[in-house]
Amino acid sequence: MNKLTLLFTIFFISIISAQTVQDSITFDPQKQLNAAQRILSGNYGKAVTVGAYGELTYNQPEALNGELDVQRLVLLFGYKFNDKTQFVTEVEFEHVEEVFIEQAFVNYAIAPSVSLRGGLMLVPMGIVNEFHEPTTFNGVERPAIDNVIVPTTWREIGVGVTGRFNEISLGYQAYVFNGFKSTTFDGEGGVNGFLKGSNGLRGGRQKAIQSTIDSPTLSMKFDYYGIPGLRVGLSGYFGDTQAEDDVEVVDGANIGISMIGLDARYAYQRFTARGQFIHASLSDTEAYNNLTGRDLGSALQGWYLEGAYNLLSQEKQQRLFAFLRYEQYNTHLDTDGTLQQNDAYNRTDITTGLSYHIAPGVVLKGDYQFRDNAMSGSDVPNRLNFGIGVWF
Repeated sequence: MNKLTLLFTIFFISIISAQTVQDSITFDPQKQLNAAQRILSGNYGKAVTVGAYGELTYNQPEALNGELDVQRLVLLFGYKFNDKTQFVTEVEFEHVEEVFIEQAFVNYAIAPSVSLRGGLMLVPMGIVNEFHEPTTFNGVERPAIDNVIVPTTWREIGVGVTGRFNEISLGYQAYVFNGFKSTTFDGEGGVNGFLKGSNGLRGGRQKAIQSTIDSPTLSMKFDYYGIPGLRVGLSGYFGDTQAEDDVEVVDGANIGISMIGLDARYAYQRFTARGQFIHASLSDTEAYNNLTGRDLGSALQGWYLEGAYNLLSQEKQQRLFAFLRYEQYNTHLDTDGTLQQNDAYNRTDITTGLSYHIAPGVVLKGDYQFRDNAMSGSDVPNRLNFGIGVWF
């Protein structure tokens, strides 16, 4: 409790002395920044910058009890050592009781279009894993694809290079990371598996918690922004999972991962749209499932399309977006060996609702989700959601 009190004291003192300048969060995808990018570009000559984002949610499945939750509160800190060298970190409190470090990296600008980075960083895959601040997306909950296929918030320790070439309207990122943790001995002669059919790779995130590494993975993303109002991204992630030393030699301890993603964001006057496609091909899953007793699929795939329209005049600072998102995702697109595809893992969500931005950095959200899967006779409860999101 004393450590928590000290942390909040430092946070509020920092706000008084070095708060970042808040401007209107833009809906132009070519100009949109995430929290880390705003800190790197917005300390306005001050050494220390601070901020935060957070969301409170209410989820009400049909015929079940609702849930109220302070889903997350993330404290943002940046420090500028000189004109070339900066440090960024995010301290996340989840559900009031869990504390994680979401990012912690050094950025060194060696040229106007090239920066080196090292530390705990977000894996650039899709849209929401990098742009997950609650005021940057519609819907109370993040798209399900960015939960069970892209395991948001997906971050690992690594090093790499990032930048943009404005003359050709191209941004780039390339990193070497540690990979997902796949297996460990259970202490009783058996093997625990962290990866499974229902949510794919999510259980293997190491989150920089004494991460084990045997072979590094490669992550890349390119963003093109040469057409007014449009931003298109192409992502790739390739490598093997990581097992502890004593399990590494066992057949099936690791799997190979090849993941590709294509995403697009568009804005024109009061209309915005976005879409995303993710495909992951996993190798050696038959041996992995035989070893661990899991039901991991050999192919995961998902996509969504979303459109939104601002119901208020463009001259107003406030914005009221009505949106509709159609999402289809399958974590058992294919399976190896004798494992049968589970149709319950082939899911469809239709989400429609409102996002009311009452001030720059504050959004009120409400939506209704029609949820279904391909299993005959299944009864997936639809869900009503409300939320409050802030970012400064």
